[in-house]
Amino acid sequence: MTLWGEPYALGPRVGPGAVRNTGETGAWKHGGMFEIAAGLLDALRRGERVAVATAISIEGSAPRTLGTSMALARDAAGRDRVIGTIAGGCVEGALVGECQAVLDGEHARTVDYGISDDDALAVGLTCGGDIRVHVQPLDDALVAQLDAGAVEVCGYVDRRPVRRRMIILGSMDFSAALARAASAVGFAVTVVDARPLFATSERFPTAEVVVEWPTDYLARQVQAPSAVDSGPAVDSGPAIDEHTAICVLSHDWRFDAESLAIALRSPAGYVGAMGSRTTDARRRASLAERGVTDAELARLRSPIGLRIGASTPEETAVSILAEVIAARTGASVAALATTTGTIHARADAASVPALERAGSRA
Repeated sequence: MTLWGEPYALGPRVGPGAVRNTGETGAWKHGGMFEIAAGLLDALRRGERVAVATAISIEGSAPRTLGTSMALARDAAGRDRVIGTIAGGCVEGALVGECQAVLDGEHARTVDYGISDDDALAVGLTCGGDIRVHVQPLDDALVAQLDAGAVEVCGYVDRRPVRRRMIILGSMDFSAALARAASAVGFAVTVVDARPLFATSERFPTAEVVVEWPTDYLARQVQAPSAVDSGPAVDSGPAIDEHTAICVLSHDWRFDAESLAIALRSPAGYVGAMGSRTTDARRRASLAERGVTDAELARLRSPIGLRIGASTPEETAVSILAEVIAARTGASVAALATTTGTIHARADAASVPALERAGSRA
């Protein structure tokens, strides 16, 4: 089972439970026009004109993935500003000029950059790959496609991603570090703890904080549809689904077992729990006594995280988040230096039309 999705803005939560804080996640660096959809629509609300550049073909190595978009917004005073990035800084300078030309009234165009071009080093594409980018104005038709949840650019279809969510049970320092790290990469984070002294907005400024017994919260969430407004960039879904990661950091096996039993029987794509090897053994025995099956226990990632030598709460957060991401992508977690082949996953070739290299502008 995989996790997949994009960040969404947290709104007021409804239903039982005391909510102490709501927040917004940062941008998940996945790519696609929907990654910058909020910025595009905000520019239109400001009365700015916008040109959008989208990667429609990538061959060889490249810093970002197919469908990644950036934009240039121009206000009434003629001031330009960049939204997003399309190649990690490699070709943005050159693309600003192309976007400016479109905003100046020139036609939409397709431009190529690559190591075979004399200008490759000049624009900064030193990764060893070729990238084709389509530049077009953000017009009513494109906005309608964003609203509808599917954008077509030169045969490449970018669909609105589903939301990604992390539920953290327990509000200790490790929870605070994980909440910050997960928010930074685009998870919508909810922290649940029955102790109001620890579960505060001051400790978890980037998360929704719920003061409630974790078992009560999980049981209700498994059955409930999402009570969160995901906004235009992300599709909502059930409160807990395969795109949800549940991390139990309460650190006491006596109280973890009931919460974990609910989590392991839920559709959550990732379930992990903190603790020592001894704690893990006791926890698994307690879960078995509660009727949790071997197949359900096999889903439990405990002790939580990857072995990277983490010690501090911040380092442990990196360890946990790395495991969550690897579970979503199915990656080997091997060091890139010890592997071969492409660094970034490629889209299914059958879903991406072949694009001729001839004609750098259209």
